[in-house]
Amino acid sequence: MNIDLHGIIPPIVTPLKNENEIDEQGLKQLIEHIVAGGVHGIFLLGTTGEATSLSYQVRKEFIEKACLIINNRVPVVVGITDTSVRGSLEMAAVAKKSGADALVISTPYYLPMSQQEFVNYLNYLTPKLPLPFLLYNMPGCTKMHMSVETVKAAYQLGAIGIKDSSGDMGYLYALQEAFKNNPDFSVICGTELFLPESVTFGGKGAVPGGANIFPKIFVNLYEAAVNNDLNKISKLREIVIQIEKKIYNIGKDNSKYIKSIKCALSVIGICDDFVAQPFERFEKKECDLLRTNLHELIETYPEIKAEFNTLKTT
Repeated sequence: MNIDLHGIIPPIVTPLKNENEIDEQGLKQLIEHIVAGGVHGIFLLGTTGEATSLSYQVRKEFIEKACLIINNRVPVVVGITDTSVRGSLEMAAVAKKSGADALVISTPYYLPMSQQEFVNYLNYLTPKLPLPFLLYNMPGCTKMHMSVETVKAAYQLGAIGIKDSSGDMGYLYALQEAFKNNPDFSVICGTELFLPESVTFGGKGAVPGGANIFPKIFVNLYEAAVNNDLNKISKLREIVIQIEKKIYNIGKDNSKYIKSIKCALSVIGICDDFVAQPFERFEKKECDLLRTNLHELIETYPEIKAEFNTLKTT
């Protein structure tokens, strides 16, 4: 199966009403919002999607409902990382049945794993997968930073790409150099500010959580990088810096990134801001600050204001 993984592939949040119920209307509005923004794909059940906090049943329902709404308009990749091989394979089967295009695999979390142990794990897991797969390098959550040699081994097993969220620019460049002669392998960055440099030196795109809220901003930044439009890159990079400062950095807990995206989506009327346990949504003080900051961004930057012309902020 040939899948052209490139451009902006948002790791969408999982809109929830409570621990066991998906916010279906919110999910539909979110998908329509980001598809209208021109994204090139959608990533379900990533870190931003709170995958590890959701029950298997909620994950399955989310995959099914999201794929039905997306309806093949853009490629869909589904995270199946789990501490249990059986759990991963269950999610893979649901993804295949629901019409997803590829799977995303990271290192099983909790117990630290060596590079060779991960390669052994892939040797066991990948022949059982019903869809193509790409890697997800997230050492901050999994305790293992995939070496370039490990990624090469995964490529030999059929990996079609990697999302790198290590935040290590040197490593990202090393990946791009290693696979520069392999057009069938996509190196995609997870760090939003790395997008222009990544694309300039051979990367295929980005998986930015901020594209849940501002899809057109990130699509435009990607296109500016492809076209080497330095003036536009500079202007849009400044907006992305301000988004990080004004939206992502509210609150003091490590979970603030997910909370802030969900809160912003609730402010613009997309979906509920419920956050799955063991975390909780922002308190009123934090939400009020985010609302103020979001309105300030909208009024300061015409590019953001244009994105929200059809949305009602609260």
